[in-house]
Amino acid sequence: MAEPDVDVSALPQEVREQLAELDLELSEGDITQKGYEKKRAKVLSPGPSSASASAPEPGPSNSSSSSSRHRHTRRPHRSGGTRDERYRSDIHTEAVQAALAKHKEEKMALPMPTKRRSAYVQSPIDNCTPPDSSSSSDDEAVSSESAEPQHSPDTWINSSLHGSSTSSSASSTLSHGESRPTQAPQPQSQQVPPPPAPARGSRVDLPPNAVVRGMSRGQSRSSMMETADGVPVSSRVSTKIQQLLNTLKRPKRPPLSEFFMDDQEEIVEVPQVDPNTPKPEGRQIIPVKGEPLGVVSNWPPALQAALTRWGATQGKSPALTALDITGKPLYTLTYGKLWSRSVKLAYTLLNKLGTKNEQILKPGDRVALVYPNSDPAMFWVAFYGCLLAEVIPVPIEVPLSRKDAGSSQVGFLLGSCGVGLALTSEICLKGLPKTPTGEILQFKGWPRLKWVVTDSKYLTKPSKDWQPHIPTANTDTAYIEYKASKEGTVMGVAVSKVAMLTHCQALTQACNYCEGETLVNVLDFKKDMGLWHGVLTSVMNRIHTISVPYAVMKACPQSWVQRVHIHKARVALVKCRDLHWAMMAHRDQRDTSLASLRMLIVADGANPWSVSSCDAFLNVFQAHGLKPEVICPCATSPEAMTVAIRRPGVAGAPLPARAILSMTGLSHGVIRVNTEDKNSALTVQDVGHVMPGALMCIVKPDGPPMLCKTDEIGEIVVNSRAGGTMYYGLSGVTKNTFEVIPVNASGTPIGEIPFVRSGLLGFVGPGSLIFVVGKNEGLLMVSGRRHNADDLVATALAVEPVKTVYRGRIAVFSVTVFFDERIVIVAEQRPDASEEDSFQWMSRVLQAIDSIHQVGLYCLALVPANTLPKTPLGGIHISDTKQLFLEGALHPCNILMCPHTCVTNMPKPRQKQPVGVGPASIMVGNLVAGKRIAQAAGRDLGLIEDQDLVRKVNSDLYLAVCTATCVQLHKRAEKIAAALMERSGINIGENVPLRLHLFTPSFGCQPNTWFTFLASLSWFPQVSKAACILTTQVLTKILRSKEAAATVNIKTWPIIIDTDDLPRKRPPTIYKPPNAEMIAYMDFSVSTTGMLTGVKISHAAVSALCRSIKLQCELYSSRQIAICLDPYCGLGFVLWCLASVYSGHQSILIPPMELESSLTLWLGTLSQYRIRDTFCSYSVMELCTKGLGGQTDILKARGVNLSCVRSCVVVAEERPRLALTHSFSKLFKDIGLSMRAVSTAFGSRVNLAICLQGTTGPDPSTVYVDMKSLRHDRVRLVERGAPQSLPLMESGTILPGVRVIIVNPETRGPLGDSHLGEIWVNSPHSATGYYTIYGEENLQADHFNTKLSFGDPQTLWARTGYLGFVKRTELTDSSGDRHDALFVVGSLDETLELRGLRYHPIDIETSVSRAHRSIGESAVFTWTNLLVVVAELCGSEQDALDLVPLVTNVVLEEHHLIVGVVVIVDPGVIPINSRGEKQRMHLRDSFLADQLDPIYVAYNM
Repeated sequence: MAEPDVDVSALPQEVREQLAELDLELSEGDITQKGYEKKRAKVLSPGPSSASASAPEPGPSNSSSSSSRHRHTRRPHRSGGTRDERYRSDIHTEAVQAALAKHKEEKMALPMPTKRRSAYVQSPIDNCTPPDSSSSSDDEAVSSESAEPQHSPDTWINSSLHGSSTSSSASSTLSHGESRPTQAPQPQSQQVPPPPAPARGSRVDLPPNAVVRGMSRGQSRSSMMETADGVPVSSRVSTKIQQLLNTLKRPKRPPLSEFFMDDQEEIVEVPQVDPNTPKPEGRQIIPVKGEPLGVVSNWPPALQAALTRWGATQGKSPALTALDITGKPLYTLTYGKLWSRSVKLAYTLLNKLGTKNEQILKPGDRVALVYPNSDPAMFWVAFYGCLLAEVIPVPIEVPLSRKDAGSSQVGFLLGSCGVGLALTSEICLKGLPKTPTGEILQFKGWPRLKWVVTDSKYLTKPSKDWQPHIPTANTDTAYIEYKASKEGTVMGVAVSKVAMLTHCQALTQACNYCEGETLVNVLDFKKDMGLWHGVLTSVMNRIHTISVPYAVMKACPQSWVQRVHIHKARVALVKCRDLHWAMMAHRDQRDTSLASLRMLIVADGANPWSVSSCDAFLNVFQAHGLKPEVICPCATSPEAMTVAIRRPGVAGAPLPARAILSMTGLSHGVIRVNTEDKNSALTVQDVGHVMPGALMCIVKPDGPPMLCKTDEIGEIVVNSRAGGTMYYGLSGVTKNTFEVIPVNASGTPIGEIPFVRSGLLGFVGPGSLIFVVGKNEGLLMVSGRRHNADDLVATALAVEPVKTVYRGRIAVFSVTVFFDERIVIVAEQRPDASEEDSFQWMSRVLQAIDSIHQVGLYCLALVPANTLPKTPLGGIHISDTKQLFLEGALHPCNILMCPHTCVTNMPKPRQKQPVGVGPASIMVGNLVAGKRIAQAAGRDLGLIEDQDLVRKVNSDLYLAVCTATCVQLHKRAEKIAAALMERSGINIGENVPLRLHLFTPSFGCQPNTWFTFLASLSWFPQVSKAACILTTQVLTKILRSKEAAATVNIKTWPIIIDTDDLPRKRPPTIYKPPNAEMIAYMDFSVSTTGMLTGVKISHAAVSALCRSIKLQCELYSSRQIAICLDPYCGLGFVLWCLASVYSGHQSILIPPMELESSLTLWLGTLSQYRIRDTFCSYSVMELCTKGLGGQTDILKARGVNLSCVRSCVVVAEERPRLALTHSFSKLFKDIGLSMRAVSTAFGSRVNLAICLQGTTGPDPSTVYVDMKSLRHDRVRLVERGAPQSLPLMESGTILPGVRVIIVNPETRGPLGDSHLGEIWVNSPHSATGYYTIYGEENLQADHFNTKLSFGDPQTLWARTGYLGFVKRTELTDSSGDRHDALFVVGSLDETLELRGLRYHPIDIETSVSRAHRSIGESAVFTWTNLLVVVAELCGSEQDALDLVPLVTNVVLEEHHLIVGVVVIVDPGVIPINSRGEKQRMHLRDSFLADQLDPIYVAYNM
């Protein structure tokens, strides 16, 4: 009802100021309409009373910038508020608030994500969205829920729909007055500065023992963490993780389905169907028939004939009135002008576009019509001109740029229709984007078009004897209407001439159109109802159409109501949004009258939420003469055209009943009256009866078109002459849509006549009334239940997003992840919304949708205002938004992932069976349970007596390798020996760390790494129990500096000897070890798991290892090898310091750090010295691949040639990185590198070198293993390219003297060929034991001498701690036998035990790095059973939040794991040691201690 007049000028000044402030709040969207009315009534209470109006809430809120711009304009021009009025329902708002109130009682605190200040995004508000902007595209209603007819609506629904005055204000209070439990325990990172962290620069290669920052994994646990559950007290991050764990401990709903088939790998229980699931119980539906199509004597034989008649007999009768931007009439096109201009255009198209002998166009060709919504007259002329010329018009939207939403799909439409010519107006042509040369831009995906201007001055008047050919309507195509599918594909629905004519006749009969009536059309006149009523049927009946374009509605929202009033229009054609705009502007239209209307056709009346808009509009305008019976909702689709429309009612007759349905029932596809939970009710209005001359039935939307039961929701299919005939040019899709023959329960067709699928989901109610509850394209099928996207939008908007959502712009869609659809909600965030408000709104939306719809959201994202792709009329382009989400190009400013909540179909965790040596493990010869034992051995090393070993070590040590260098080496060694004996009084057998000396080249020039290095040094002497320390003069000064004093207490250290200041005398005697088993040196290294271990290497092991390498690589005194490795430990130390002295070859040593200043140093050296054999690390190879991969032409020009390289061995203690080695080989193939040259080596702590590709063995082989089987500790070999396949390369040929066997790590029994187990090794160069174990005291000495539990119980083996398998290949080795290849899978210590399965971090990291182009390096680790993924962002910080859903998706899809925490960091943050290995435990400690300074941390719910 209208608001009573109040004389504001008579009020006191104070009251007027308060009213003005209230008006401003309303226009800014800071208060709801009901709140405004309440406060206004309170202000006016001492004076005139103010009745509460039942107008709906204001529309979506405007931005702060635009509001200041329009501060003094009239309120109707603004959009105000926050809700898209299509989804407004007081009842639903009350239900949502009641559901939230229950959650509020639980006080569930969700961990708020951590965001760096620089990651905050300011919204661009350049192109202000018009006040109509809807939350999905203009015709996007969604769902396939079920519903049941209700003969008489419940009283509580009716009373509430006619103006409840409490729900919105109550919800507003509840929304903003709620306590925020997430504030206190987790302050934002920008509010509390994080602890100081080392400065970040480029990637740092930490030394193996520098990564743990002074404490190993075990020590850090005991010293840092004091709480019972292992959470560091001081860490904000750990507090949030604990909060997340507490959240996830909430009881989850029983899974709706549990399905997981693992390709013969495991059998899962068949899910039990819930016995309480509602099922349809009615009888089979009977097709519903519309009234017969009346036969009228003067019907024209074709639509063009009607135009001919009116042009000749009623030439001065107005056909079309167009409005200017202010809403005033601009010009009127008469039927005479329409006829004459259309004839001129038809003549021009057929006769004037080509040469005299060969015209470009001929009848039946397709042409595009490109006209703006503000120019209806030019479109009318073009459309009818094409009909008269018998060419087929294809109306499309005006392209604005190359990056228009859906532009390439429009190109697909034009291509499939064979369009080569486009008609447009002169003004539109000038506005099209052009190239610098002035030509029309070639739009993305479009075919090349010839553009033709159709303004009158460019048309040719036909000769007097030329008349257009107007045949009787037949089945030839008249025009093509575009239609976008759920996936975004744009197809053309072909409408035949007879269908066009019949549709006009059916609409004329259903709507009772009369000659000379006036119709106000607010819809798009290029398609759908705007075209059918406003362009075609209006000409058929000589109706005067007043077209109100979209631009006019933006500037003057009440213009259509004014036109109805001024022209006494009988019919108005509108959408719900137009009803809402008119209500917003009704204050300024007190004198308007809608009494002349006999039909108010609501084009989107099929949207279930339209009932609220219709009721609210009636409440406001009933006082202006609007009659309740004139509101006529209808249901349409491009394929079936008009499906049903409510006929105009008789004054005083009762209004049609409404169905109040259970949303739970709808989700199961059945119709149930809502009687239990008031919160989950959906009120649906009918859309009238079936069209005249049509036959309609309801079929199941999935599978064969089986007829539904009477209480079942299905897809509406229609048989009528007035419908589309096909998707033009797409015969395959056409058959499934336009040639459907329904079948009964037994599968028998009900007849031979074909039906057309409408895409609408609904049911037939009492009195054959049609009810629509959604559209197929908006259907979200989650765990076997149907959800309507529009229902979810309505629920999200009911959470009062006043301070969060920009203009109610919300998109809902589903993405397929892990065998099911997952619901994603994307909303535009207001520019002035705070992080806290946004996160709280997202949390409340999760709770509301969970309570109302019983479905979990997968992802909820907020993007900056005005950044979602738009449809031509300003709505959200859903398919493009979904595509941006999947591509990681959405750029959200806030995101909340909830995979733990909604992914309920995870495979059951594996239950490990008790292990033991059973009867199946009987060993016969070399067979275990029928398979060959998985063992392999290198060549025979030959026997060397102990004394020979000692003599060999002592004699070869001083062999002249290259005169000058060797002499210097020998003399310097003697001086160091003398200094040790003289200055430190060191005894034989005591330890002297050389590590400081070897660190010098790496760390002397890196200030940012120096303090990390000092932290390592502070505890290294204690671990090694060193008697003295050798270092250089420079390092000695640094160690004694004030800067180092904070980290290193130099006074507690043993004596430091400066090797730059040595005595000149020689030692009195040369030490000779009494036996070869005495320790030669100790090899210290920090593993990737953060464990520091020192192993003892005897003189015998040194000699055997050097001999083995010499035999394998044929290293003789005449050879040169280049080594680009760090010399700190493992095989790197052996190659740097021992192998060349033993073998007598020359070594060229290249420190890897030198490559950072000179990338070409290594490759240039190989070329310059014609090196045949070289050794490097993965970090060196990666540096060259990334830095020089694109510079092969420059290297070739400089003369770099790698054809001399016979073997390039990557030294590592991990699985071969196949992708990196292949990339390296391919990139440098152009400068001569052989594809066979690159291979890998493998060693471990217990044996420094197990495999090394030699010169005589076969090339390394590659196999493909099923990743699912690896998780179950099994090996299943598959073909290349198989899904879930993992390529594994052989880790080089086994060294001479080495034997390996694959053993079950739990039973310690041997395994068969191609079985996964722990690699055990027997070799003369194995280490003799751990010297010290720091941080992992549970490691036992039997790692070095353990025995098999059965089979060969005498041999002593060393346990490498690595999983792998042996496979006998078809290749032959040097001895002529078949070659046994060793494949390393990964370290046992690094594996992650999740859901009872074993995962290797590198596999998950490979998937993560592939998820988005901006992800550089990544690392994973676990913390309290949560999987944490750390990803380095190589792109802009704007991309940071795009990575969160993609990382979650890829890990879920490929590894069946739910990521708990996603951490986005800067490049170089993930620590990598000198061997190129990730230090994951160091990363974990830094993360938990809050020292990473992450860009963003997302805690997945």
